[in-house]
Amino acid sequence: MNRAHLSQLAVLATVAQCGSFRGAARELAIAPSAVSHAVSSLEARLGVRLLARSTRSVAPTEEGAQLLERLRPALSEIDLALETAVESRERPAGNLRLSVPRTAAHLVLTPRLGAFATAYPDIVLEIVIEDRFTDVVEGGFDAGVRLGESLQRDMIAVRIGPDLRGAVVGAPSYFAAMPRPHHPRDLADHRCIRFRFSSGVLYRWEFEKDGEEIEIATQGPLILDEDHLIAQAVVDGAGLAFVFEPYVRDPLADGRLIRVLEDWCPPFEGFFVYYPSRRQMRPALRAFVDFFKVSG
Repeated sequence: MNRAHLSQLAVLATVAQCGSFRGAARELAIAPSAVSHAVSSLEARLGVRLLARSTRSVAPTEEGAQLLERLRPALSEIDLALETAVESRERPAGNLRLSVPRTAAHLVLTPRLGAFATAYPDIVLEIVIEDRFTDVVEGGFDAGVRLGESLQRDMIAVRIGPDLRGAVVGAPSYFAAMPRPHHPRDLADHRCIRFRFSSGVLYRWEFEKDGEEIEIATQGPLILDEDHLIAQAVVDGAGLAFVFEPYVRDPLADGRLIRVLEDWCPPFEGFFVYYPSRRQMRPALRAFVDFFKVSG
């Protein structure tokens, strides 16, 4: 192998990830002209065009995409080797990139991010908010966070959050005009505030009692994609909402909300951090897992 190609391949992969030469230059802390020269030199040596350039974006050609797909495991192993080389330091260091759903960021990570940054000042933690399930290897992530029921079997998973429980709630003003539902099917007669995933799918409210499982496609005048907004809307009397308990704990405690169908909302396992089983764990990821994992 011509070792001069190695740095050029790393530059190519960074350009493809960032979608621009300038973005790659910022990421690599080199001049944009150096990025362009590295890619052009590589293309000239290989005799094939690897990137399609336009005035607005840069994207791999078919040949470039095939090359990057073959390169990704090797480049990941190089990153891992570099991380391992500094493992003997007193504190783990390096970049750590995670795919995390918004709810997990709110309920599990955010309350402890300050403490994590203080404990590991040499780790640069990047959290990318994605509600859809993500292939962490394909997406260039070190790990992901999802509910246990969503995990793939070939992943190592470590629990990082407590049990969760849903809550169907409404404001006193809403129930002044509408009867309280006693069965999930009663929701057909109610105005429900619905949640839309980033994939475009509307969440079907899920219930379970005595082994019976029910999914309800609710109807209502309001669709939101943010749990905090839903919690505020239900306090304001916009309709019924189905959210995780922590989002409505305070208004339930002070009487601004009333809970219904509680016996249909059992607790379930919360969030897990997951990562590929076939790779050695990087020190920075090990530090994250050990810091956030549920003890006992």
